[in-house]
Amino acid sequence: MDTHLTAQVRASKLKLMAFDVDGVLTDGSLYYTDQGVEIKAFNTLDGHGLKMLQQAGIAVAIITGRRARCVELRAENLGIGHLFQGVENKLEQMQALLTELSISPEEAGYMGDDVVDLPVMRALGFSATTADGHALMNQHVSFTSTRNGGRGAAREVCDFILQAQDKLEPAMARYLAPPTGK
Repeated sequence: MDTHLTAQVRASKLKLMAFDVDGVLTDGSLYYTDQGVEIKAFNTLDGHGLKMLQQAGIAVAIITGRRARCVELRAENLGIGHLFQGVENKLEQMQALLTELSISPEEAGYMGDDVVDLPVMRALGFSATTADGHALMNQHVSFTSTRNGGRGAAREVCDFILQAQDKLEPAMARYLAPPTGK
C-alpha cells in the first residue's frame, strides 16, 4: 500500500486532531516585547481549516509546551475548548484527553514539527508535520505538508483529513454555490 493511501486510511478514522503551536500554527519565531510579552503570528488559512474540522464533527485540540496568552486568545477565537499549554509530557496529556473523550489512539492525530512531538505522534493513528519541520519527522509521520509552519501547513492537513473522510466537498460547497440575489 502506498504511503499516501495509508495516510488517507489513517485520516479517515479521525475523531480528534491535535496541533502543536510553535512551528505548526506559527512559523516558530518567538517575538517578545520589551515588557516580556510573547507575540505570535497565526495564519488565517490554518484557522479556517481548524474551524472546518470542528464543523465536520472532528474535535480539535492544541497541546503545546509553551504558555502564552495570545495562544489562549486564538483558541478562544476559533472555539477550541481543548487547549493545553505548558505541557511537559504531550503523550500523557493526549492520553488523558482520549480517556475524557472516549476516543481510541487510532481515532486521534497530532501535528508537530520537532522531535519533542514524536512520542505523542507515534502513539496515535495519524500524524503530520510541516514541510520545514525537523528532518527526522518525515521518517515517522503519516503526512508531510508541502507548506511551512504558520504558512498554511495546518490548513493543508485539515483539508487532507476532510478529503479522506469525504467531508471536504460538502465543507466547500457553501463557498462554491452560485451567487443569489439580483
